Amino acid sequence: MQTRIKEFRARRNMTQADLANIVGVRRETIVFLESGRYNPSLKLAHEVAKALGTTIDALFIFGDEGDYTVMEE
Repeated sequence: MQTRIKEFRARRNMTQADLANIVGVRRETIVFLESGRYNPSLKLAHEVAKALGTTIDALFIFGDEGDYTVMEE
């Protein structure tokens, strides 16, 4: 998963520590989110998007349609 957290954070002149404090996590969590090494819970994704004034869909890139497996009934 890719994120645009760093981009949105820069638009608001916000540091990783600033964002971490707003959403109630450690700065390292923001580092891991930005690098794509951590998949957030829905609640955390919502809080980060809210803090950055955007939506979850705009912030997180989950891949394209080819990445999904379709199961037949």
